[in-house]
Amino acid sequence: MAHLGSRRRRALALPAGLALTASLGFLPAGAATAAPVDDVPAAVQADGPKLSYVVNVKGGHGTAKSVKKAIAKAGGTVVMSYDQIGVIVVHSQNPDFATTIRGVRGVASAGATRTAPLAPSADMAIESERPLTADEAKASAAVASSDQDPLEPLQWDLPAIKADKAHEKTLGSDKVTVAVIDTGVDDTHPDLAPNFDREASVSCVGGVPNTADGAWRPGPTESDHGTHVAGTIAAAKNGVGVTGVAPGVKVSGIKVSQPDGFFYTEAVVCGFVWAAEHGVDVTNNSYYTDPWLFNCKNDADQKALVEAVSRATRYAEGKGAVNVAAAGNSRMDLAADELTDTTSPNDTTPVERVINPRECLDIPTQIPGVVTVSALGAKGLKASYSNYGDGVIDISAPGGDSTRYQAPDAPAVDGRILSTVPGGYGYKAGTSMASPHVAGVAALIKSTHPYAPPALVKGLLYAQADDTACTNPYDIDGNGTVDAVCEGGERDNGFYGTGVTDALDAVRR
Repeated sequence: MAHLGSRRRRALALPAGLALTASLGFLPAGAATAAPVDDVPAAVQADGPKLSYVVNVKGGHGTAKSVKKAIAKAGGTVVMSYDQIGVIVVHSQNPDFATTIRGVRGVASAGATRTAPLAPSADMAIESERPLTADEAKASAAVASSDQDPLEPLQWDLPAIKADKAHEKTLGSDKVTVAVIDTGVDDTHPDLAPNFDREASVSCVGGVPNTADGAWRPGPTESDHGTHVAGTIAAAKNGVGVTGVAPGVKVSGIKVSQPDGFFYTEAVVCGFVWAAEHGVDVTNNSYYTDPWLFNCKNDADQKALVEAVSRATRYAEGKGAVNVAAAGNSRMDLAADELTDTTSPNDTTPVERVINPRECLDIPTQIPGVVTVSALGAKGLKASYSNYGDGVIDISAPGGDSTRYQAPDAPAVDGRILSTVPGGYGYKAGTSMASPHVAGVAALIKSTHPYAPPALVKGLLYAQADDTACTNPYDIDGNGTVDAVCEGGERDNGFYGTGVTDALDAVRR
C-alpha cells in the first residue's frame, strides 16, 4: 500500500537510481439577520451511511444561527462551525441531507466531503521512499565544509535555488512562521525541534482543532510526509543533519490527514482557519483535497467543497498568510481543453470522467490566490511527473526526479530531495518537495520585508524568480517521444511559471 497516498500527498515513490483578496466577500455589508429558513421535514430518514458535509452559509451570524436550526431538522449534527468564513461541518445519516439543506434560505451551497461513510480509521503503514544510508551520511560529513551541516553536501537542491548563498546573508527571522498543513510533523526531530512553533500547531483531523500536546505529530504507522516537508523549509542550521531553505524561521505542524492518508475538506478548512488565527505567515500545502482529484463546479457536492476551501484560503490570506501549494504529480497539462480523471472518487470506486480544467479544480492548488508550484529535477528540467500548464503554474522549484533522468552532480548521489523523517533522514520526490522550497523562499522574503502583505510577498516571489525558458522538445526519458509540450515565453510559461525560485534574491533588500 506504499503508493496509496502518493499522489494525494504530492510525493512520488521513485526507484532508487532512477497554489488574494483581503476580504472574504460573502458577508453583505450591514448583514445582521437572515431571511426566514425554509421549512424542512419534521421527520427525516436517519438510516443511511453516516457522511460528513460542509454547509456554506450566506450572510452573517444571524443566518448561521437559523441554518443550524435547519440542519438539525434535516437530520444533521453540527460538528464544528467556522462562523468566521460561514462554513459549518455536519454529520448526517439522512441520505437526502444535502439536497434538503441546499433548499434552505441562507445556504449558499452544501455537499458531502466524501463518498465513503464515516468510520474509525485503521492505521496503515506507509513506506518511506528511501532512507539515507550510513555510508552516504559518512561520505557527506567527510566533505562538508565548516559552514555546512554534515548532510548538506547531499542537498543539491539548496545551491539550485542559491539558498546556500542566501544563508551567508541571513537564515531568516524567528518571527516568521511557516505552517506545514500535511500529515503531521515530528517536532522531536533534532533538526526541527529548535525551530518548532507549538502555539501554531494542531491536529485538524475530522475538522475539529485538537490542541492536545503532540496531536500534530504523525502516528507510528502514519506517513512521514509532513516531517520531510518541514525539514525542507526550516531544518535548523545547527551542526546536525540537513539544512532547510530558511533555517532561521519557525515551522508549525497542522495535521489534516487521517491515519489512512485521506485529506478531507473539513480538515483542510480547519487547517487554514487555524493558520489564519495563529499568526502564520506562510502555509505549505503538498496534497490535494480528497476524494476528488478535480472538483467540478457543475456538481453540487463538489461545488460546495471548492467554495469551503476557497473561503478558508482567502481568510488565511486576509489574515496575512501566503498560501503555497504543489501542482500535482499526474504529468497533466492543467491548461488543456479537457482532461481524463480515472482516479476519483478515491475513497470508494473511481469512475472515468472527462473534465474541463477551467470548471473542475484541483484544490487547494488551483484556487485563485494560491501559489502553484511545479517541480524540477537536478538538471533544472521539469520533473518527469510534474503537472504543468501555461497560466496555471506560478513558479518552479526542485522536487527531485529519477536519477536515471536527472542525476545530480557529486557529491550528491540521489536525484530526489533529502530531508528529515521521524528517526532520521530520507529521500523523496514530488511536487510535494518543490512546494516547500517556495514556501521557504517566501519566508525569507517575509523575513527581509516583515511588514509586507501577502500580495507584495507574492509579487516579490515572482519578480525574483530566475527566468527559465521552455524546454522543447521535452523528451525526459530519451526514447524519442515528446513527453510534454511547454507553452509560453521565457518569463512565464507552462513548465516553470515565472521561473525558478531564488533564495538569494529573496534576502537582498
